[in-house]
Amino acid sequence: MALTGLFLYIFLIEHLIANLLLLNNDNGEAYTIYAEVLGSAYNIPLRIIEFGLFFFLLYHATNGTRLWITNRNAKGIHYFVNRASENSTFFSRFMIQSGSVIFIFLVIHLRSFFVHYRLETPDDTMYQGVVKAFENPLYSWFYIIAMILLAFHLVHAFQSAFQTLGLRHNKYTPFIKSFGVIFSILICAGFALIPVYFLYINNTGGH
Repeated sequence: MALTGLFLYIFLIEHLIANLLLLNNDNGEAYTIYAEVLGSAYNIPLRIIEFGLFFFLLYHATNGTRLWITNRNAKGIHYFVNRASENSTFFSRFMIQSGSVIFIFLVIHLRSFFVHYRLETPDDTMYQGVVKAFENPLYSWFYIIAMILLAFHLVHAFQSAFQTLGLRHNKYTPFIKSFGVIFSILICAGFALIPVYFLYINNTGGH
């Protein structure tokens, strides 16, 4: 879980940098070039990374669910009084819930963009499809809510990964916790900025 989680952190950074090309004032030229390079069937290294990414995503989701079920069953007796706030952090108690919503979001997101523009025959560019999707308030707000939940998920996952790998020591724990919170919020705020931009700032009302 820790290793796959850290790998997905790297993917999020790369994906955010690429998505910020959407904010360029060039009618999507830079993003379209990026999408064409990324989608090229001859880009073998990227295809390998892509398959690895899907594997890590599925493993992370299924193993996380398995661990949650195992831990829940291991508790045995449910205490009449359970002071959860004294035994765990707020973020850790909602990992399965936030993870479930994020997984649903990923399925919808991949169907809207990866499947449509990589496996089907679209009649528009990916940039045009992105703009159209984000000018839909329902999709945009679902995206924003998913990013808020992702931030909650990442805050706990970051420090938990370091602890699992034995890289968190008392001396550095406050820094790791603070860095994890700031990093998680910045990543998710960057993603959330994109639907806000197309929905409220650059809404053309149809192209």
